[in-house]
Amino acid sequence: MLLLRALRHRNYRLFIAGQLVSLTGTWMSTVATSWLVFRLTGSALTLGIVGFAGQFPAFLMAPFAGIFVDRLDRRRILLATQSLSMLQSFALAALTFSGRASVPALIALCALQGLINAFDMPCRQAFLIDLIEDKSDLGNAIALNSSMVNAARLVGPAAAGFIIAWSSEAWVFLFDGLSFFAVIASLLAIRVADRPSRGAGASDALGELRAGLRYAYRSVPIRSIILLLGAVSLVGVPYTVLTPIIASDVLGGGPHTLGLLTASTGCGALIGAAWLAARRSVLGLGGLIPAATAVFGGGLILFSFSRSLPLSMALLTVTGFGFMVQLASGNTVLQTVVEDDMRGRVMSLFMTAFLGAAPLGSLAAGVLAERFGAPHTLLLGGLASLAAAAWFARLLPEIRRAVRPIYVRKGILPQAARAVEAAAELSVPPES
Repeated sequence: MLLLRALRHRNYRLFIAGQLVSLTGTWMSTVATSWLVFRLTGSALTLGIVGFAGQFPAFLMAPFAGIFVDRLDRRRILLATQSLSMLQSFALAALTFSGRASVPALIALCALQGLINAFDMPCRQAFLIDLIEDKSDLGNAIALNSSMVNAARLVGPAAAGFIIAWSSEAWVFLFDGLSFFAVIASLLAIRVADRPSRGAGASDALGELRAGLRYAYRSVPIRSIILLLGAVSLVGVPYTVLTPIIASDVLGGGPHTLGLLTASTGCGALIGAAWLAARRSVLGLGGLIPAATAVFGGGLILFSFSRSLPLSMALLTVTGFGFMVQLASGNTVLQTVVEDDMRGRVMSLFMTAFLGAAPLGSLAAGVLAERFGAPHTLLLGGLASLAAAAWFARLLPEIRRAVRPIYVRKGILPQAARAVEAAAELSVPPES
């Protein structure tokens, strides 16, 4: 089946199964953390601070983490990061069960998870290439991976809302900790050749970082995709930290309402990822990126005016669809055009834009929401996302000119590739 063709690879099936269980727990924990902070403080600013603490370490460390992803065995890195994430979740559960959960403790544990994510997320993205023997299935694998993430995002928040309403956040954190056993078991079962480690000194590491930055900056498609993602993560994605306020103060609900809103975003993202998975080729994704960004911004603007739960859920479904199509399309194009020896560093920059700009946006969103209210802050984020989409759309002709030779070289544009070969043959003088 075209939609599921990447699942014919055994290693990829194992990876997806383990991640599905673990990420369901992670999304549950994300909702539980937000609700716990809001329950303890009732403050939009504190929600922004905790969101900042959980994401800012990725902004600082992800570019350096990409060096290690290119140097070391990726499966071993993932085993380490998943084990540390499991311990962090158990620590959250222990604090909450004991009644000792406090904002400083939550900030510290969220910052620890952000540091772990700085290594885990780019490594997970780069590891995908090692799991797919037929590289023509890579785009489908990335889209299915996004589908898996958002299936977990659909189930996890709704489940967290029910569990919190029934008991407390502590049980959510405990389930999250237990869920990491699934991904650790799947990583141990995957059979891939160990990558030889490349040791190097600090000066070499800085040189590799500079080389990665130069490579990304000089490539128009890589630079543009990363900058767009950073812009949207800065101005649009922080709506997630304000969702508890919308659920409580605007819609008059509780943790169940928060779970439904978050799950609606996941539902839209799942639809977007599944739609991308059904595509046959990477061709055409460039034009989808600004269009999807505009859908995201438009959905966010309309969501800022909604005062109805069903309408808010429908609009967040649209918003989730738009952001996922932008994110997964950009990821697929990057994975297609990047050179293998730069993959870890480029994906770390991609994750820096995704996870690094968001904490600054979360902090700003918390400050703006305290002063002007959450709905007005969401409106501003949606308008800024539309402006970012227009900027990227203007660059499309230049991006396509830069990408075309790479697609020809890799056989993605076979007709053009054959034309180039024929022209080369005609230019060779006949033998005498």
